[in-house]
Amino acid sequence: MRRKILKGARVITMDPGRPDHEKLDILVEDDRIAAVAERVDETDAEIIDLPDRIVVPGFVNAHLHTWQTALRGTGADWTLHEYLARTHGEIARRYSASDLHIGTLAGALNQLDSGVTTVGDWCHNCRTPDHADAAIEALTEAGIRAVFLHGTAHGGPKKPHNIHEVDRLLSGPIAENELLTLGMAIKGPQLSSSETALTDLRAGAERGLLVSMHQSVGRPSAAWTKVSDAGLWGPRTNIVHGTGISGQMLRTMVEAGATFTSTPENELAQGHCTSIVEDLLAIGAQVSLGTDTEIAVAGDVLAAARISLARVRARAHDYSRSTSGLSAPEVGTSTKHALSWITTEGARALGLDHRIGSIKPGMQADIVVIDARAFNLLPAHNPLAATLHSHPGNVEAVMVGGDWRKRNHALVHPDLRRIAQELERSAERFIDESVSTGVMTRARREVVRRVVHRAMLRQARSGEDTPTSH
Repeated sequence: MRRKILKGARVITMDPGRPDHEKLDILVEDDRIAAVAERVDETDAEIIDLPDRIVVPGFVNAHLHTWQTALRGTGADWTLHEYLARTHGEIARRYSASDLHIGTLAGALNQLDSGVTTVGDWCHNCRTPDHADAAIEALTEAGIRAVFLHGTAHGGPKKPHNIHEVDRLLSGPIAENELLTLGMAIKGPQLSSSETALTDLRAGAERGLLVSMHQSVGRPSAAWTKVSDAGLWGPRTNIVHGTGISGQMLRTMVEAGATFTSTPENELAQGHCTSIVEDLLAIGAQVSLGTDTEIAVAGDVLAAARISLARVRARAHDYSRSTSGLSAPEVGTSTKHALSWITTEGARALGLDHRIGSIKPGMQADIVVIDARAFNLLPAHNPLAATLHSHPGNVEAVMVGGDWRKRNHALVHPDLRRIAQELERSAERFIDESVSTGVMTRARREVVRRVVHRAMLRQARSGEDTPTSH
């Protein structure tokens, strides 16, 4: 048995039965947390002294597309229309399995570097079984905990999810990996016919899988109402963005246990214009957070938490000004709430809250060490705020399932140089096309853009007469 004791740090357990932060020792035995106490003495354990550090549960990035990592920053100025047209209409079809592998590996390592120990990896470019296997191999090599949400390239609204491929993966390498869980990234009611959406959701439910889907660009269509009428919402259904879901439909979904994931920086920049975080809090529900795509924004889930907190508070101040003429005299949403969105709530959204999201005996040893000696955090009077205001450079160490993935401010992967070189080579295959202004490229891009525009317009208008979405 491998034993480690983390000593001397200020610990934010995120356990509702404990104080917000306290000085504690943490005993890790193999892959689990065995004890949390003011003092733990074990003579046969490795002692890790952590004075002036903050220890928190590993962060959860509940929605991102690691396969797109090689395209980092290429769409920093794109709207949602441009992202869909260029990424999915032009570039995605050119991805080989090796491209998917290196993007996923580099993206996962970047998450570990920033303190994320668990990702909801929405891999919607599994064009062949080899593509899916390559992504799973990459997640395994990175050593990150992940829900691998198997998805395919965009298809017609009547094309169901490839459930045969899901069954193959269930009995394949994921079944042998303690850190990986399989889920389904389906087109959902937004992009599928009612019959297809019902078929996909039932297939996931029969297999006990997390089923995740998008909703953005307007109000939900009638297909969403049919899913509600069929009683298919539950703790293993996850909605990303959630644009336009409000009123009774939102309450129905929350009461059934469905979870929501907002990617605020991406949503604000690309034009999703969602307010799902505020809408959920208004009815006493919570939200999880993700970063979506590094094509457009940084993969920093702490930034997502800060943006969401600021938005919630801004809405409260705006409401107060509209009624009293003054900003709100106090705020009801705290830094701890924001941290919960990327720990306990992220774990719940991915169906892993029985294993991760808090530091207490019996949970997986997914732990992050924040170096509070850093100049941007010192003096760390408020460990909650210091954690929320930290950046990847402040993350000194990251543990996943009892194993170190980062120590002394550096990833422990033995071959980072090779990975960087392979990522560069992969990027070279796409970058010329993504920035090309040639006549044929511009003509093809305009055709794709018009197709995407018409599709988005249909989606936006499809919910106009859906009464339960108001």
